[in-house]
Amino acid sequence: MTELAEILAARIRAEGPLRLSDYMAECLLHPTHGYYTTRPPFGAEGDFITAPEISQMFGELLGLCLAQSWLDQGAPSPFTLAEIGPGRGTLMADILRATRGVPGFHAAMRLRLVEASPRLRALQAQALKGYAPEWCEIEALEGPLFLVANEFFDALPIRQFLRTGPAWRERMVGLVEGRLTLGLGPVLPVPELSHRLADTTDGQIVELCPQAPGILAQITPRLGLALILDYGGWQSRGDTFQALRAHKPTDPFAAPGEADLTAHVDFAALAQAAPCAHAYTTQGALLTALGIGARSERLARNMTGAALQNHLAATQRLTAPSEMGTLFKALALFPAGAPQPPGFPDA
Repeated sequence: MTELAEILAARIRAEGPLRLSDYMAECLLHPTHGYYTTRPPFGAEGDFITAPEISQMFGELLGLCLAQSWLDQGAPSPFTLAEIGPGRGTLMADILRATRGVPGFHAAMRLRLVEASPRLRALQAQALKGYAPEWCEIEALEGPLFLVANEFFDALPIRQFLRTGPAWRERMVGLVEGRLTLGLGPVLPVPELSHRLADTTDGQIVELCPQAPGILAQITPRLGLALILDYGGWQSRGDTFQALRAHKPTDPFAAPGEADLTAHVDFAALAQAAPCAHAYTTQGALLTALGIGARSERLARNMTGAALQNHLAATQRLTAPSEMGTLFKALALFPAGAPQPPGFPDA
């Protein structure tokens, strides 16, 4: 049992079972033993690899999408270019490199990053040196706001509910013979899920992300465009809570603080929480529409051998239905009446 497991077990004995969201928050963000505070999660040395780490094309195409929307909305100056959950700064570095040739874009932008980890802030500063990034909280982001969030919402803590007739039972983390495990709370009405009685049946699980509506409420009043990319689907249904350790699935209760905990993103809930227009598609469809085929061919001209094979495999991994292309989705949020962002299908 890890030190964090001992802490959590003591808390459960004193206070009773924990909501799954509280368990996730402790495992990921505990100041001493949390996953994000004790180790580098990204890349080969971490537990997962994100799209920007797979290929530069991902960030380049998203950057051009943001820049085109900025142009389509009248090239406002100044504007805020922001990323929430910027990792090591790889995605933003690729966005900035791809947009250098867009007239006026860099001169008008205020570069802002939303990142709590001092260790990651240092990596971001190194990746983005020369661009004078500033770090702030979400509520401090100024408009007009052009924002990207890649694999950010999947790491936000979730609550899970089991449908029981016209009510719900919340799945809670408790102790059985001294081991952390999931159990069920009492049968209760859940007003936030009243609309889900129409599309669920007894025994089905629905997940809620308590923090997501508040985050969207902070950004949408100032929004030019938000690009949200993550794995998930339209309307949560089923148990998607999972843990990764050394790039492999693992028991999320076996070693708290030593594995990455995530859940699929409910993009319908994000769209419904944002009082603005939206467009939705798969990652593969978006990147294809933005021209990843032509970009991949251009980069491949100067490659041979293993470098070429790795490049082609990266293109496949980002777009193929059997890889990230279908599992990962893309949601665009933008002002009502603004032009449709490039790469997204018309509503």
